[in-house]
Amino acid sequence: MIMRKFLLAGLTAAFTVGLALAGEVAFVKYDAEKKALTVKEGDAEATYTVTDDTKAKRGEKDAKLENVLKYFGEKAKEGAKFEIIVDKDKKTLTEIKLPGKK
Repeated sequence: MIMRKFLLAGLTAAFTVGLALAGEVAFVKYDAEKKALTVKEGDAEATYTVTDDTKAKRGEKDAKLENVLKYFGEKAKEGAKFEIIVDKDKKTLTEIKLPGKK
């Protein structure tokens, strides 16, 4: 019985972690043609694909993905901080969360 609880807890934790990985990153560049967002995570750069299913937020409010991508293409400065959630494949963004407006 105890073993079953540990096994269930382990599977639940693995499933939850496997769904998505989140973290704060710094903006490097956005390639609109490839829909590829390059960010810096610590000392390493990573490039992720933006899809039509990627959600966007500004603060706690939903935002239009097209507006967020336009911001990355035209106004974002290298090093700007924001959060991302990456799908389990670690290549596709499921959510982009910009800081709220001041």
